[in-house]
Amino acid sequence: MMKQILFAGVIGLFLTLIGTPLLIKLLARKGYGQYIRDDGPREHASKRGTPTMGGIAFILATIAAYFLSKLITTWTTDKPATPTFSGVLVLGLMGGMGLVGFLDDYIKIVKRRSLGLRAKAKMAGQLIVGIAFAVLALQFADARGNTPASTKLSFVQDFGWTIGPVLFVVWAIFMILAMSNGVNLTDGLDGLATGASVLVFGAYTFIGVWQFQESCANAQTLTNPAACYEVRDPLDLAVVSSALMGACLGFLWWNTSPAKIFMGDTGSLALGGALAGLAICSRTELLLALLGGLFVLITMSVVIQVGSFRLTGKRVFRMAPLQHHFELKGWSEVLVVVRFWIIQGICVIVGLGIFYAGWAAEK
Repeated sequence: MMKQILFAGVIGLFLTLIGTPLLIKLLARKGYGQYIRDDGPREHASKRGTPTMGGIAFILATIAAYFLSKLITTWTTDKPATPTFSGVLVLGLMGGMGLVGFLDDYIKIVKRRSLGLRAKAKMAGQLIVGIAFAVLALQFADARGNTPASTKLSFVQDFGWTIGPVLFVVWAIFMILAMSNGVNLTDGLDGLATGASVLVFGAYTFIGVWQFQESCANAQTLTNPAACYEVRDPLDLAVVSSALMGACLGFLWWNTSPAKIFMGDTGSLALGGALAGLAICSRTELLLALLGGLFVLITMSVVIQVGSFRLTGKRVFRMAPLQHHFELKGWSEVLVVVRFWIIQGICVIVGLGIFYAGWAAEK
């Protein structure tokens, strides 16, 4: 199974490295260029017309990498490597959210309507995808009775009383909407959201491997069975995470400043959905707020800005989301991106440290 993780990451990286420039040519030929807000930083005007909807590249690459890693592992080990319900559900959530984003991007570009999908239509699409994921994630129990998701809240693993299936669906929808829109708000500078996502997917690759090694299914061979994890398919979630990490890393080659392509809502909604799906299926729902700390920080900057303006008529930041505030303070785009990547890296280190401490505390 460890080979699958390596294969998935390498294949995802290779596919986006060679596939993204082909997508760039196709989108440029069709004239599918990015719309730039007139009230944004003036330096962004030069980006107008850059091909967008680049999320198509890493969505397709991730799905292909996942299934190809299964085939290659089966061929090289003579042991069947089959997809799991957890892995397929996370990929389905990513693809479904990406489809909603694609429709939004398509209307913006082709229909020349700057706001894309109407707010109600976009929300309806996200709700349909989110509800479908949440309902299905409570099905397909394994031999130990574990389903891909749990009706208990989780931090480093499940805790507390069950909240029941109805409240779980509401909670899952909240997580999916929060993360997809958080990544969407972060996707304002070349490579910012892509690089930050690489770091979080790397963290979830590690978490999946660790949970597999300390799985309750292996309790008889563990030195501390009390600290084990009841997660249905932890190693396969690591395969999905590795495929996403590799695909985003290859996309970053073309998306970094000066970007040759933007991910668009197609990519940002898909990445947010994938992050939420991984957190839900790995029983690390609240930990995602730390692992994806940059997305939370940028989202909160918008909430603070809007709230302050409505209550007092004054703005806290020169412009929201937060990355544009620092641009208007005179920071170069590359400087903002690199420093925000560092912040995201610190968030991942802290999150993984707390994840490990939660396991060690049970010893």
